[in-house]
Amino acid sequence: MTKYGICEQSLVPVRKQPSDQSEMINQLIFGDLFFINDIVGQWYLIATTHDMYEGWVDIKQVTEISEDRFEKLNNKQPVFISDIYGKATSLTGQSVNLLLGSRLPEYNTENIILSKGQYKVTSNVQVEILKPSRQNIVDIAMQYLGSPYLWGGRSPFGVDCSGLTQLVFKMLGINLGRDAHQQVETGSIINFINEAMAGDLAFFDNSDERITHVGIMVNNKQIIHASGEVRVDSIDHQGIYNEKLKKYTHKLRIIKRVI
Repeated sequence: MTKYGICEQSLVPVRKQPSDQSEMINQLIFGDLFFINDIVGQWYLIATTHDMYEGWVDIKQVTEISEDRFEKLNNKQPVFISDIYGKATSLTGQSVNLLLGSRLPEYNTENIILSKGQYKVTSNVQVEILKPSRQNIVDIAMQYLGSPYLWGGRSPFGVDCSGLTQLVFKMLGINLGRDAHQQVETGSIINFINEAMAGDLAFFDNSDERITHVGIMVNNKQIIHASGEVRVDSIDHQGIYNEKLKKYTHKLRIIKRVI
């Protein structure tokens, strides 16, 4: 029988194997919903609803919920935190930290409902899904500017390249795959870089021609991406040029238009 869960902590590591020593391949952020596909000891094998990406989480760090509650939350229009950092506090003084892109369960006039009861949110929220415009894509991405690179990360305090693009589009009601090689399957091809527009996704490959990197076009000459940190660099038909290093760091493979 399928089981269901929700993340009620700020961030929860998702690991490749059911062990604290295993590589972190993803993160849950507050409000993420997931299916529980297996249980091994104190570990759940989960698949997040927005991308069906599998990994292992510590049972102690997540909350199992009923099918009815899962369906209610999954079918409700999402409300997101729109500040880099926020907080929700209960009547008894318990609090949880909220990060940009966190989904607020059963949000209603500043309050949310968690398994521990009602909490009041003290930060700005995005009550309606923003129109998926090119400017909105870039504006949200720019909020992550300067965030450190973290393999598997999905927050302003650590994010990888595909985590950044996924989070940005998620807040606009568009679900992308978790990894760059999955995201490249989305959208239509842009044949020439001078035809690229703000909000287009640019993908880059390695020497084996595997897609290993993705970023968001700011215009047809600049890109915002996570490499060391979330940064804006120059881009041309060859790839990304890092002014500080005075060299190309990523070889352009393809540009895709999602909206």
